[in-house]
Amino acid sequence: MKKNNGFRSNKEQVLDPTMVAMERMERYCAAHPGSPSAARRPQLFLRSQLWIALLGPSVEEGIVGLGQTVDSALRAFDAQYLAGLRPPAHGLRRGLYNSRLNAA
Repeated sequence: MKKNNGFRSNKEQVLDPTMVAMERMERYCAAHPGSPSAARRPQLFLRSQLWIALLGPSVEEGIVGLGQTVDSALRAFDAQYLAGLRPPAHGLRRGLYNSRLNAA
């Protein structure tokens, strides 16, 4: 089989979605160097015209960002990652601690 080196027979360039996604991710990480996406480099998948940024073994067990574009999936991933680092709301913590103190 003859290689096409990224071009069709009429010299029109063929864009590989994987390469485009990797370039978009590199640009996003360069623009947001302190983001969870830049630090953790989640895997990118395209399913039914939806980009998935995944860190972990599966969508059910990992941290996931979904979006129509690579950038929007990475933004959603960053939001989910950071949401997992935040402590619970103050009222919930106080109620939990109060119930433990009352039970003791």
